[in-house]
Amino acid sequence: MKIAVYGQKFGEKNIPCLNQFIGYACSHSIEIHIEKSFFDVLSSFEEFKNLDFPVFSHYKELTKDFSLMFAFGGDGTILSAITLIRDSGIPIVGVNTGNLGFLATFNKDVFIQKIDQIFNKKLHLMPRSLLWLETSITDRHPFFNFALNEIVILRKETVSMITIDAYIDNEFLTSYWADGLIISTPTGSTGYSLSCGGPIISPDNKNFVLTPISPHNLFSRPLIISDHQKVHLKIHSRVKSYSLSMDTRLTSLNKENELYIQKAPFYIYLLQEGKNTYYKTLREKLLWGMDQRN
Repeated sequence: MKIAVYGQKFGEKNIPCLNQFIGYACSHSIEIHIEKSFFDVLSSFEEFKNLDFPVFSHYKELTKDFSLMFAFGGDGTILSAITLIRDSGIPIVGVNTGNLGFLATFNKDVFIQKIDQIFNKKLHLMPRSLLWLETSITDRHPFFNFALNEIVILRKETVSMITIDAYIDNEFLTSYWADGLIISTPTGSTGYSLSCGGPIISPDNKNFVLTPISPHNLFSRPLIISDHQKVHLKIHSRVKSYSLSMDTRLTSLNKENELYIQKAPFYIYLLQEGKNTYYKTLREKLLWGMDQRN
């Protein structure tokens, strides 16, 4: 078996977990490849100075013979990892060494207990849909044009609102007068969209949600649409450009650059303990049903 290992930050408290993981893989003749930047981070620790594993730094090096990618960190780490995974279909195992962990569902202690089941693929593989972006001006294409959580349009270099004309399947929907607009997947519905009043959508739904950010019109509310529909956005602003974010990646585009958003032609696959653990995660992370008065 051949696996990839990815991470960003790494703390001393996580050394025992990673040591056990590496020990297990080596004892079972599992071939480990570590992302180059993460390899450099690990090499700064005395415990990992003698690591001797192949490294990778480009998505083309993650060929389809990789069985799994292990992402050590939080949800942000997984969002970065998908820029390497792309459409390869390699499942991601999110090991939560961070804080929130909606996507990184394996706590580092539980992860070691479940490691046999993970490598034997006895757990549930959950497909997650992505957003796909195309722009009307292609000479400056915004990096990787897909997002697992959300695509966000935001005003830039001005305190004035921007106007976003939205079309669904070429039919005019409305003009949002707001600080911006979030187009979110079900996976991203517990992120930025939620903090702006958007609904929580379980990841097995085939929907996207449009959530305005601080809209001027109080009747402007989040809208759930089918993920088979296409969104076309035209941006009007008093300044020449606006900000565009795709998950953790940020750029700016000229206001003449129109956006075309639809469902990506591939899925990201997350390995998790069971099919219905999403609701357990919601209860735990959002403290549902817990008495906060004491």
